[in-house]
Amino acid sequence: MTDIPEPKFIAATVQAAPAFLDLAAGVAKAQRLIAEAAAAGARLIAFPELWLPGYPWWIWLGPPAFGMQFMSRYVENALHRDSAEMRALCETARRHNIHVVLGYAERAGGTLYIAQSLIGDDGSVLAHRRKLKPARTERTVFGQGDGADLAVVDTSIGRLGALSCGEHFQPLLKSAMFAQSEQVHVAAWPAFSLMRGRAFLNGPEAATMASQIYAIEGQCFVLCATTVNDRATLDIVCKTDEQRKLMTVDGLDAAGGRSNIFGPDGAPRGAYLPEGQEGLVLAEIDLAALHLAKTAGDTFGHWSRPDVVRLMVNRQPAPPVVTVKDADA
Repeated sequence: MTDIPEPKFIAATVQAAPAFLDLAAGVAKAQRLIAEAAAAGARLIAFPELWLPGYPWWIWLGPPAFGMQFMSRYVENALHRDSAEMRALCETARRHNIHVVLGYAERAGGTLYIAQSLIGDDGSVLAHRRKLKPARTERTVFGQGDGADLAVVDTSIGRLGALSCGEHFQPLLKSAMFAQSEQVHVAAWPAFSLMRGRAFLNGPEAATMASQIYAIEGQCFVLCATTVNDRATLDIVCKTDEQRKLMTVDGLDAAGGRSNIFGPDGAPRGAYLPEGQEGLVLAEIDLAALHLAKTAGDTFGHWSRPDVVRLMVNRQPAPPVVTVKDADA
């Protein structure tokens, strides 16, 4: 860990609908939001889970056979790590002097992954990561990551890390991040309109609590970024009235957003936008506030008992094929 300044800076977290199943339009919209955040003075912007090209909601609306009608288009609009689209987004970050944490469906060979890229304000990619274990239904679409995806990196605005959605419900994964002295965390979530009132765990309350608890347990700032399900998304994925009912909130044409920024005490630092409204939530982050939080309780410092409880983490990449030369090295 390197010594870094303890700045105050403005952070922005996104609450917006994706350009569903349209990578080119989604990249353009992301560039507009990055420029908007930078114009507001932000030094960091956080995007939701799978914001490019959107979350595959069909996995919750029918059997796997139902979802096959969407898969070719979804794969074609997923994002390669090494692509013109990624380079364009990195250049946008550089041009506007802002850090970007991007959530997207990564296409690698014949497999998709729930991915996040941490992009520096100089346009360099500081880290790529993949969700370690997609949720049960998500596994019909996505592969899984490995221990190398538990990444926290040094930046000019602090130690920065990210996780996606249900990873925030997994204590051991969280602990692996906390142990790396994370200071600013991006919690990327999809929209929260699915099965509202039927499945509390899928709703905004549980995600908000998980994001706040992450801040308290890790003594860090948390940017909670969420998607909006708009009419354009619903028109694509909902083929029946029952499916539309599962995906909507009574009285709202667009729903699901619940973005905010939380301090290391778990308190909201930004103002919530109305549900369904697109925009940015802005708040000041003062890393000096972390000193007080760590004094009260440092999870892997004076509050730890490694003689009683320890976590073992394997952070080595686990590719499916290793050549003999690599193995010898």
